[in-house]
Amino acid sequence: MNVASHAEGTNALALTTVLDYERLIGAQAVERILRKAKQLGDLHVLNVNSTYYGGGVAQILTSLTLLMNATGVRTGWRVIQGRPDFFSITKKMHNALQGAPINLTDLKQDIYEEVCFENAARMHLDHDFVVVHDPQPLPLVRFFRRKCPWVWRCHVELSKPNARIWDYLARFVECYDAVVLSLPEYAQKLTTPQRFIMPAIDPFASTNRELADSEITERLDHYGIPTDLPLIVQISRFDRWKDPEGVIEAFQLARKETDATLVLIGNVATDDPEGQSVFESLAAHREERIIILSVQDTALVNALQRRAAVILQKSLREGFGLTVTEAMWKGAAVIAGKTGGLRHQIEDGVNGFLVESVPQTAERIVQLLKDAALRRRLGEKATQTVRERFLMTRLMEDWLDLIASFEPTFTLKAAAGQSGASRVRPA
Repeated sequence: MNVASHAEGTNALALTTVLDYERLIGAQAVERILRKAKQLGDLHVLNVNSTYYGGGVAQILTSLTLLMNATGVRTGWRVIQGRPDFFSITKKMHNALQGAPINLTDLKQDIYEEVCFENAARMHLDHDFVVVHDPQPLPLVRFFRRKCPWVWRCHVELSKPNARIWDYLARFVECYDAVVLSLPEYAQKLTTPQRFIMPAIDPFASTNRELADSEITERLDHYGIPTDLPLIVQISRFDRWKDPEGVIEAFQLARKETDATLVLIGNVATDDPEGQSVFESLAAHREERIIILSVQDTALVNALQRRAAVILQKSLREGFGLTVTEAMWKGAAVIAGKTGGLRHQIEDGVNGFLVESVPQTAERIVQLLKDAALRRRLGEKATQTVRERFLMTRLMEDWLDLIASFEPTFTLKAAAGQSGASRVRPA
């Protein structure tokens, strides 16, 4: 690692390392990961996405790139720039990949490809491995004379993509040397090899670190969140797929039987032009016991996940759902939509509940509010699940394995005019 710690007085800044995870994953796992990282030598990895904050992708990259660097694998992160019309188009593409209709005109395609071309002209690469995240920067691969493997990492739920958008984007996807999806059920008909890596959380990040009761109370008081009644909380981007209206409806049904306070908290990512309008559309539902906040405060997120009686994630589509993973790590009782990656985190009735309707969500809210022992039992199992399957070291090891699976000898894959990249070995 070429970044030195900075010390001033008794305060020191240092990156989290794999060694810090030893008490969570064991010495054997730590030694194995460090050995794999060392075998990659002086490899230089680059990640490209469309925002530094807001949403799970940025959250993952924040922790993963730092952990990789702390372990000796040089890992960079760049963000593409775009006009408002570009991000409006890519948001529609995101929705269409999750099954929504789309009017994909020639003009929209031209804008999309033009902005990616402009970014490529500014992005001078001399890396050994490039990972491009999600649809926004997908066409970048077309505009480079590639001399290393390029991998497309799609975080979107692809169980039923709109055929029109997939047919269009697949022409870019097929230029990559591998595709990484969160789950096997998201696999598509491609000649490009597909791999499956589930996301994970950083237990040392500010969103997840331990908090004293006084720190939790301070954050809730700062935002005027009352704690005299049990808290029902959903934390996610303001997005129709997260079904915030359904959450409010379920809460209103539940409080006919038991008192509680609902808190909907989210943020508006820089690459999501619909987020602000979704947030504004919820304003009419605000009242004393329905609190809706748009803030970027990881300490508040942490505090709410630790103090809430019930955590909701009533998504209609969900590529994975990191806010659920975070809440499970903190021992929360979670109710989540039976969709996408949420089904791979929660075993219904064992470490949380999965729901398919507003009435069912309301029923589970009431059940949990009335049964503290059940909340504790689900929360204990949830923490165990995350410890075993969804910590950042597992995600890093998956990526180390994928990078190492590429042959060292470059071979021609792309069309004339593009340099070849290594072929990924079969899984």
